[in-house]
Amino acid sequence: MSRETVVASRYARALFEIAGQEGRTLELEQELQALVKVMCVDHEIQSFILSPNISAEAKWNAIGIGLEGKLSQPIISLAKLLIERGRTGILPEVLNSYTKITGDALGLADALVYSTYSLNEKEKQEVAKEFGTLVGKKIRVINEVDKELLGGIKVKIGDTVYDGSLSGKLERLEKSFRRQAL
Repeated sequence: MSRETVVASRYARALFEIAGQEGRTLELEQELQALVKVMCVDHEIQSFILSPNISAEAKWNAIGIGLEGKLSQPIISLAKLLIERGRTGILPEVLNSYTKITGDALGLADALVYSTYSLNEKEKQEVAKEFGTLVGKKIRVINEVDKELLGGIKVKIGDTVYDGSLSGKLERLEKSFRRQAL
């Protein structure tokens, strides 16, 4: 485990404890996702934050104004702390750690579902129910369209991939034929 992962895990654990005390665990997770989008995906903001020519105080003065009133105090405090310590680069890892901690504590798991088209809410609920039974957790579905799939879906929960795609089935069938030919 890298040093950044360990540090990010500590920040995530502290944020989780605060969120638990306030009874807002999932709400803070959503706010943390929004913060990552703002600070790590927007290239202009990221360049500004990473600039060595701008002081941490000036960075916070500019960023803090934009965040005030939009995010709760624990998330704003985390953002300020990361800017002051020059550690905004670990923010995505903080989110990953926080999501894992929250999932473990609340019996939740995120399922990344690849499909040939965007799933509607009913289909997402069916996937969540089916895989929730399989893994013994409540599933949160994150759907991504993958045009390379011929049909079906591919589901990734943690490190496990469940391949129910047509291309996956064809690949397994081809391997089966090869084994039989030998």
